[in-house]
Amino acid sequence: MSPRAKDLSNGFHGLPRADEIMHLALATGNLLDRLESARSRVDQSLIQQRRFVSDASHELFTPIAGLRTLLEEARLHPDETDLDELLADALEGVGRLQTIVTDLLVLAKVGAHTPDAFVNVDLGEMVRAAISRRENGVPVRLRLAPGVRANVIDAEITRLLANLLDNAQRHARHAVLVEVCRNGRYGELAVTDDGDGIAAADRARIFERFTRLDTARCRNRGGTGLGLTIARDIAESHRGTIDVEDSSTGGARFVLRLPLADREMSDHS
Repeated sequence: MSPRAKDLSNGFHGLPRADEIMHLALATGNLLDRLESARSRVDQSLIQQRRFVSDASHELFTPIAGLRTLLEEARLHPDETDLDELLADALEGVGRLQTIVTDLLVLAKVGAHTPDAFVNVDLGEMVRAAISRRENGVPVRLRLAPGVRANVIDAEITRLLANLLDNAQRHARHAVLVEVCRNGRYGELAVTDDGDGIAAADRARIFERFTRLDTARCRNRGGTGLGLTIARDIAESHRGTIDVEDSSTGGARFVLRLPLADREMSDHS
């Protein structure tokens, strides 16, 4: 073999084979697909964030505008202003602002805990303690199975329960039922009311931020439109789910499902 032919032969041996080129092309294509998917998720997240900021600004603007109108009217017509009524209306507006801001802060903190912050709790005992601290309202009946344990952030699950109870008592006619039971690998916490229920078409969007389905959920009833959103985010941060179902009383039945604690799983496997 001539020196030139030998050089050419060595050069060919240094080139990648066809299967290597195909593998590189596929890997590059997969990488580009993942980058495009990641970019799409970021774009979608930015859209949702902008929408949330817009919605939150609107919700905060409404009570602020109301307060401004009250104060301007009082300044223009001091002799016609009932001070006690003015102060009561102003305090109501400030209270609404405080409630919205508090819910926004809770929403921002959900999922920010480290794994060692989770504690093993008996869901039934937690429910019983939370109910005992609530003020009077529509009567709450309990049906709590013992020994249903889950690893949770106690304050967050207590807040989730409070949000479900607030919602149920707002819409119930006569009574609210709270149940805890075991269902396979999950513990279930259900809150049921005997109100008008929720149409199947609305059951997904009621967990969206600032969603109000009807006049029963309007601002003057005290809801911020964030309670069920907070409940959903807390459930997801605990590797659980929350759904709304039909109830035997005709109202709504919200069901939280949480993975049973490891000790509970081993005890019942």
